[in-house]
Amino acid sequence: MKTPHKARKRFGQNFLIDQQIISQIVSAVGAVPKDNLIEIGPGQAAITEHLVKTCPSMAVLELDRDLVRFLTAKFGHIPTFNIHSGDALSTDFSQFYDGRKLRLVGNLPYNISTPLLFHLLTIGELIHDMHFMLQREVVDRLSAAPGNKSYGRLSVMIQYHCRVMPLIPVPPESFSPAPKVQSAVVRLKPYSAKPITAKNEQTLSQLVNLCFQQRRKTLRNCLKSYGDRVSAVDGLIDMGLRPEQLSVSDFVTISNAINYEER
Repeated sequence: MKTPHKARKRFGQNFLIDQQIISQIVSAVGAVPKDNLIEIGPGQAAITEHLVKTCPSMAVLELDRDLVRFLTAKFGHIPTFNIHSGDALSTDFSQFYDGRKLRLVGNLPYNISTPLLFHLLTIGELIHDMHFMLQREVVDRLSAAPGNKSYGRLSVMIQYHCRVMPLIPVPPESFSPAPKVQSAVVRLKPYSAKPITAKNEQTLSQLVNLCFQQRRKTLRNCLKSYGDRVSAVDGLIDMGLRPEQLSVSDFVTISNAINYEER
């Protein structure tokens, strides 16, 4: 590229420039040649240029067409390197599955991180792991325990599907331009067998969403809309608790109880 690419606000671009952080991320991913590695939003290839050395058959997904051209010029000589142009939120990631589970990496724009995580969970069984740079506040929410002020819908649903491992704190000055928030890298590893399984995951999702819309209310008040089915929960969970006090296991227990079929 003849001139430096100017970060575009509409794409939420903040390019990683800290070589120490880049090295830590590459080490955490630990890519090997046989991996089915996909990087979301490679940008100016700060991480890509290291990953491709050990996994030359990796793929990248980039929305910015100028950066697609840059990536093509930079890596076009590698015949196994695959460049895809598109929006991660509307991409069917199952297309990358070839019998090998996906390993996803990305410095995600803050404005799409939460919806993208939920989008990816729809194919969680096809994913080996995910290493994402996110806003530190989001990582705190992902890993929060019951009773923590950061604990909420995102915590419950991600922890139901994945093991969550915060890895690397990243300060604003590690980027250009520097964002106004702290960042962090997290590893998400979908469970091959969940510790506790919901009979109906849609029911679980609706329940969790409903409860955290009323997080200061007691469970009994939160569940009023379920009518007579609430009686199935009595004796299983303390109905005087608030949603923020309930574990992932508690939510699954409630979901399974109210999901029973009428006989």
